[in-house]
Amino acid sequence: MTITSSLNAGVMGLNVNATRLASISNNIANSATYGYKRADVDFSSLVVEQGRSVYSAGGVRATATRDVSDAGSLISTGRSTDIAVNGSGMLPVTTLAGLDQPAAERDFMMVPTGSFSPDADGYLRTESGLFLTGWEIDADDSPITTGRGSTTGLVPINLTAGQFSAENTSQIQLGVNLPGDPSGLPANNTLDVPIEYFNQIGLPQSLDTVFTRNAGGDWDVVINDNSTGTSVQTATFNITFGSDGSLDTVTPGAGAAYNATDGEVSITLPNGPVDVFVGRLGTTEGMSQIGTAFQTQNVSANGSPAGELQSIEFSPDGTLEAIYNTGARRALFQIPVAVVANPDGMQATGNQAYRVTRESGDIYLWDAGEGPSGGIAGYSLMESNTDIAAELTNLIETQRAYSSNAKIVQTVDEMLQETTNLKR
Repeated sequence: MTITSSLNAGVMGLNVNATRLASISNNIANSATYGYKRADVDFSSLVVEQGRSVYSAGGVRATATRDVSDAGSLISTGRSTDIAVNGSGMLPVTTLAGLDQPAAERDFMMVPTGSFSPDADGYLRTESGLFLTGWEIDADDSPITTGRGSTTGLVPINLTAGQFSAENTSQIQLGVNLPGDPSGLPANNTLDVPIEYFNQIGLPQSLDTVFTRNAGGDWDVVINDNSTGTSVQTATFNITFGSDGSLDTVTPGAGAAYNATDGEVSITLPNGPVDVFVGRLGTTEGMSQIGTAFQTQNVSANGSPAGELQSIEFSPDGTLEAIYNTGARRALFQIPVAVVANPDGMQATGNQAYRVTRESGDIYLWDAGEGPSGGIAGYSLMESNTDIAAELTNLIETQRAYSSNAKIVQTVDEMLQETTNLKR
């Protein structure tokens, strides 16, 4: 009966506009929620079988969607642990229950932004209970990945292991200008150059590099290690210079090996092998013999003393670096950016988090800023993508549409009342 279909269509119109009103209300309520993605409601008509002389109203139905692919603008917060994806993709997170679960069973979700801070156990988490995950960095400063199409290689970020840091010395720069005239030398024709280095636990140690000029104009170099409190000869080599003062020959002796390509003499100290840069043949970039002055041009060693964690920072490529009170920096984790083919098809959960669904497609983990993924912005949060002006306009339209559908129900009711009166 057409009058009944009119009533059904009016009621359905009330329902779908109520649904749209709910989405608008939620958008306005979350207009200041960081990382919120606005909800929308699409209407589609329902068509029933029609005849030539009779028309039946099929009505309307509503489909709720979210504009997940629409990124909000970034704002600066001044906190290094406030991060957001500047472009496509999201940050992988897990829940409190997922901390103790195997990686294959862990509940993984994604968020576009998050204000993280370490908890009592050292885990980086949001106040709503989402824990940031990433790849661990190995000793070679490379992320430990087990496949980018899976989250099984991701681990919750914990800063406990990085509370203290010490880097042992592996390279020494020995930039020294030796006098070309023996008259500028002490009576014993010997010069000393002390060098500080660091062992595995960050304690400072010292080397004593002794240069002795021979009668033929060449130089014997002896490297003595003082880490045990007693000077111990570690390596020896002989050097000569050309007429222009550049390094001419390097002849390794006991405990030394010379690599002409790199210009390094390899020695072994108690903390392990160390490469000492003395210069490439034919150059003055390391050791030289120009003029009569003895001068240390660049004598330094890498490594760092033991330091305590002071702060952390995220680089645009997703590297989480620890900064210590000694000034040293150390890469601890790599935060990937998770990308799916259809972000709008993901399932929304609480706290601005999303899960992968069949409609969204499978997840792929990119290095931040690579491929289709955006970079990671530290000291930033992503604002809601809600446009208040647009939502208020939609609110007025929905109110008018709801009132119109209510008028249909009222009209049908009056018509049915007239039909009932015909029997009286």
